[in-house]
Amino acid sequence: MALQNGLAAAPKTITAVMHSGVRVLDPVITTAHITRNHGYMIYDTLLAIDEKFQPQPQMASWAVSDDGLTYTFTLRDGLKFHDGAPVTAEDCVASLKRWAQRDGGGQMMMGSVASLEATDAKTINLKLKEKFSLVLDLLAKPSAIPTFIMPKRIAETPADKAISEHIGSGPFKFVAAEYQPGVKVVYEKNTDYVPRSEPPSATSGGKVVKVDRVEWITMPDAQTTVNAINNGEIDYIEQAPWDLLPLVTSNKDLNVVTLNKLGQQTMGRMNWLYPPFDNPKIRRAALLALNQKDVLAALVGNPEYYKVCGSMYGCGTPLATDVGSKTLTGDGDVEGAKALLKEAGYDGTPVTLLQATDVTTLTAQPIVAAQLLRKAGFTVDMQPMDWQTLVGRRASQKPPAEGGWNLFFTNWVIPEVWNPVVNPMLNGRGKTGGWFGWPEDAKLDAMRAEFVKVATPEERKAIAARIQEHALEVVNYVPLGQYDVPGVWNKKLTGLLFSPVPVFWNAEIKD
Repeated sequence: MALQNGLAAAPKTITAVMHSGVRVLDPVITTAHITRNHGYMIYDTLLAIDEKFQPQPQMASWAVSDDGLTYTFTLRDGLKFHDGAPVTAEDCVASLKRWAQRDGGGQMMMGSVASLEATDAKTINLKLKEKFSLVLDLLAKPSAIPTFIMPKRIAETPADKAISEHIGSGPFKFVAAEYQPGVKVVYEKNTDYVPRSEPPSATSGGKVVKVDRVEWITMPDAQTTVNAINNGEIDYIEQAPWDLLPLVTSNKDLNVVTLNKLGQQTMGRMNWLYPPFDNPKIRRAALLALNQKDVLAALVGNPEYYKVCGSMYGCGTPLATDVGSKTLTGDGDVEGAKALLKEAGYDGTPVTLLQATDVTTLTAQPIVAAQLLRKAGFTVDMQPMDWQTLVGRRASQKPPAEGGWNLFFTNWVIPEVWNPVVNPMLNGRGKTGGWFGWPEDAKLDAMRAEFVKVATPEERKAIAARIQEHALEVVNYVPLGQYDVPGVWNKKLTGLLFSPVPVFWNAEIKD
């Protein structure tokens, strides 16, 4: 800390309001974005992506054998965990194995892996039984779930059990003594961190920390948050409420910018394990009852920030297709939904619908969905709760009456869903390996395996279209449109990066 007139200067601190409080700290056991954001503060990743979404070296560089079956990763110099221990290849192998148990793409990749081992302290060797074309893409992907590297002793925690130590090698350290779950989380600069020499680009390049501390403060009330940034009490809002944007755009001291250029997709997920959505006809009826226009109008309001999009992979991406999405992008088909419910013998079993009440981008979807489902003849039991409670509850495989659920809504950044391998929901592994909702769908997984093996973009696009057609027919999930959400920050805060995830390296507070 610098001295001014012989006295220690106050630490340079960024005070930020993120989209949610942080209660779950293990970025492997959940795909919740707030936990992912926490992960990027304290962990580093083996590879990363740049602004063009191309894999780049981060903790390691790589080489690929001529036959495409062996990947050799070499750790760069200067990597050290926050407890002072050096990062070794064994730490990375243990972390990758835990990651691959939870990540849908990682699960697929490991099915093609013959061995993954540390051959010396700095070298990781991954050998494939057969070619798998997305190895680098999966290891570099920015979200759901990134390849965060932990010490071996922590990474050996069973993948279904939360870790109890939060030690990474990333640019910030987690300050456990100041952590207040769901209220406040504090990070301090890791003075031992050695950044890469390249300029920062998305999640890749040099992670140069230019402040002493970053504090995430939870403010569930949107008006309070806007008042706080207008009054200079906080520096940054990750997701500005659309209806309150006029209150910040008129303030000349604030920037209002969307840093995630590809935007996000909102969606609904049904639980395949219990009635009524264990019946495919009833799932289909629910899909017919819903439509994107009503959801987006209620969620965002301003058409400048949203678009109807019939693609599970996001519009503007190479695999974008609208196959199978006609009712979603139109006005829905309530009469068709009623007919299917009658055909399926729906007996009025309530739909336990979880509603997040404290996240701007998640409050409207359940309300609109409940109205549309009731209109089609469903009985709906909407249960309000804060997002972190919902994140915990959606992991329950118990019946709805015993603390489980039937339907919830969430959002994804487009790079999380833009192909059928990285998309966490397009996974047919059921109760033992699937994402929340647990579809068991061998046909889907066979098509995903086919996607990895084909050689040309045209072949991939064709398979991706078949996957979407099938996924919408069986109702793997319900894509409900695409939107942008701007961030707001005081102009004294500079250096924020365009990225699919919010990052705080390169950010600087100007006096």
